[in-house]
Amino acid sequence: MAGKRLSVVVTRRLPERVEARMSELFDVRLNPDDTPMSRTELAEAIRSTDVLVPSLTDQIDAALLSAAGDRLKLIANYGAGVDHIDVATARQRGVLVSNTPGVQAEDTADMAMALLLATIRRLPEGMAAMQSGEWAGWSPTAFLGGRLGGKHLGILGMGRIGGAVALRARAFGMEVHYHNRRRLHPEIEAAHGARYWESLDQMVARVDVLSINCPHTPATFHLMNARRLKLMKPSAVIVNTSRGEVIDENALTRMLRAGELAGAGLDVYEHGSDVNPRLRELPNVVLLPHMGSATEEARVEMGEKVLINIKTFDDGHRPPDLVVPSML
Repeated sequence: MAGKRLSVVVTRRLPERVEARMSELFDVRLNPDDTPMSRTELAEAIRSTDVLVPSLTDQIDAALLSAAGDRLKLIANYGAGVDHIDVATARQRGVLVSNTPGVQAEDTADMAMALLLATIRRLPEGMAAMQSGEWAGWSPTAFLGGRLGGKHLGILGMGRIGGAVALRARAFGMEVHYHNRRRLHPEIEAAHGARYWESLDQMVARVDVLSINCPHTPATFHLMNARRLKLMKPSAVIVNTSRGEVIDENALTRMLRAGELAGAGLDVYEHGSDVNPRLRELPNVVLLPHMGSATEEARVEMGEKVLINIKTFDDGHRPPDLVVPSML
């Protein structure tokens, strides 16, 4: 593609330094007001550009790709998860897909621990009492939560983020258990101090806290369904910083309301921003607006990976973070 600058469409606002560099390198169309593109706008963008830079708010499905024409050659996703992109259809049409793995792990693990602490130690209830002026002073039985040390943490999905959560949990004195598609090498297990469970059912029945750290795929949709949630202890807490679709949100809400689970800390939801209103009402639930990777450092590093993927493709090489259907 030498001699002509690559055409790039970015669907959402990115950090300023990333946008500036992208404008230097490519013929780029940015989204200065950060309004999510409509399906019609996405379809027009796909037909008129060489590279699309979407985020998780953009559903790039088979129907949209089928109407793309022949110009689109690369979807350089801004984010690690690609469950909003039909990767198989894209590849069938000769469109490469890249993502930004790895850079969000530490920040998302920090947020998982923050949610775990906030839920078990009842931080939002304490903050509400202070902000409303209702706190009348210290009491031996007020705002009693739980101690993290000695509790059993189950990690569902022991990838980069799950491993980072395990290391943090051990620093708090927690006992780490995990379930994964594949068992880790013994030396990695030892470094994480983690016990492997081949049976997810057996693990969730034994842990005090369950941290969801697996991607959303057809195999993980409602992996934590009503039956499996009922296996958990009534005193257990569930934390999700991965994808909302992994948990049956309605079943979770019913169990929390019935006292069949002690609490939940959620950063993601099954239906995006359309959160179950009955879930919002519960005092034993901490809800955050998908803030897991929301640090300046992570968002800039994600943008830098997007730039590298596009530039490498523009130079005639395979993008370093190429996604293939077998990875999903």
